[in-house]
Amino acid sequence: MKIEIWSDIMCPFCYIGKRRLESALEGFEYADQVQIEWKSFLLNPDMVTDPSKSTLEYLSETKGWSKAQTLQVTQQVVDMAAEEGLVYHMDRTVVANAKNAHRLLQLAKTLGKGGELKERLLKAYFTEGANIDDHTILIGLAKEVGLPENRVMKCLDSNEFANKVDQDIYESRQVGVKGVPFFVVDRKYGISGAQAKEAFEQTIRKAWEDYVKTNPVLSVIENEEGSACDLEGNCD
Repeated sequence: MKIEIWSDIMCPFCYIGKRRLESALEGFEYADQVQIEWKSFLLNPDMVTDPSKSTLEYLSETKGWSKAQTLQVTQQVVDMAAEEGLVYHMDRTVVANAKNAHRLLQLAKTLGKGGELKERLLKAYFTEGANIDDHTILIGLAKEVGLPENRVMKCLDSNEFANKVDQDIYESRQVGVKGVPFFVVDRKYGISGAQAKEAFEQTIRKAWEDYVKTNPVLSVIENEEGSACDLEGNCD
C-alpha cells in the first residue's frame, strides 16, 4: 500500500502532519508493507531568499500583522508542534526559496533516502533556523543522511530534478490538492491537513481493507513437520 504526501519544507503543519501519520503507523500491524513517497509542493515558488529576515518579519510584512499579532498566531503553531514532540523556533526560521531543497529531495528519493532527508530538512528549518537555500548547508544535511557529496554537489550546481518538482506540483492539481500537507492513500483516499492521529488510523485501515481485496496477503503456516529447502540450499 502506498501513501503519497504533498508537502513543503517551509510549512509548519507539514512537519506536524508527518508526526501524526508516523504515530498512526506505529499502531498499524502492517506498517512494514506501507510505502511512503514524499511529493514536492511550493507554497511560495517566487519567494526571494533573504537570510537577514526571519519568517516572523516576513509574515508581519506580507499579512499586515503587528508584531504582537504575528507572535500570537505563530505561538499557536509552536504549541501544536510541541504536542507532537517537535521544537519550533519560529523567530529563527529564515526566509528562503525552497526549490533547491526540493530538487535535492528528489535526488534523495532516487537513492532511497527520501524520508530521511525530508525529516532532516524540516528539523533544520523549524528547529535549527537553517537557510535551506544555502548550498553549503544543503550539502551538509544531505551528507548526514548518507547521500554522496559529489552527487549532491552535481545536483545543486545544475537545474537537475527541477522538472520532477514541477511535475509533482502539476500532479497535485490533478488529485485536488489545495493546500499542504495532503496525504493520498493508494489513490483512493485523501487526507487534507495535519488532522488528528485518529483520522490517519481510520483512513489507513480502510485503505488496507481495500488493498487486501485486490492484493491478498499470503498466510504462511510453518511447523517442525514441514520439510523444506532454504535459499542457502540447506534441506531438512
